[in-house]
Amino acid sequence: MSGLVTKSAMQERQERKLETRTAVERSVGFTIVTTAVVVLAVLGATVVYAQDHTQDKYSLKTTSGIAFSDFRGYEDWAVVSSARTDAVLKVIVGNQTMINAYKAGVPGDGQPFPDGSKIVKLQWKPKKSTEAPFVVDVPDVFVQAFVMEKDSRRFPKSGGWGYAVFNYDAASDKFTADPSPADCGNTCHTAVKAKDYIFHPYQKR
Repeated sequence: MSGLVTKSAMQERQERKLETRTAVERSVGFTIVTTAVVVLAVLGATVVYAQDHTQDKYSLKTTSGIAFSDFRGYEDWAVVSSARTDAVLKVIVGNQTMINAYKAGVPGDGQPFPDGSKIVKLQWKPKKSTEAPFVVDVPDVFVQAFVMEKDSRRFPKSGGWGYAVFNYDAASDKFTADPSPADCGNTCHTAVKAKDYIFHPYQKR
């Protein structure tokens, strides 16, 4: 009888240990799952924020119907030329269609750029370099992207070119579509109508 009682007590202790271990395992498992859910939620929110931040400027469209997304990737386009005024430094870049046309001799002999050509004038406020051992102006604050795209069907009244301006505000790190007519737009560019409305040649390099 004593042996049965002893055996029963041992079984109870083992069962209690098993229950305790199971409870701990459940707690650890719950903690791991909860942590994973929280991490995934944070990562998801980060991705959504990054997407929203990246997509912000490319959701813009001017009243003339030109979308900033038409120029997606302009940050890495090839340089056509550069210029400056007293107020701004300018770098002119073109998409591959535009660059190929330049290299083929357009707009020489009155040749027009093909539809799909796109060019962007990037503009910065200048400042004096504090590092160069000589006097030189360098870009300071980015202020504006002036864009042109060739689409003869969409823009038949302006030589096939559409014009738009997207302003940048450094304080908010945001672009906005300029509501006014695109800079001087076609009015200014008629001065170079013979060169298919493009001021800047593809500079030798």
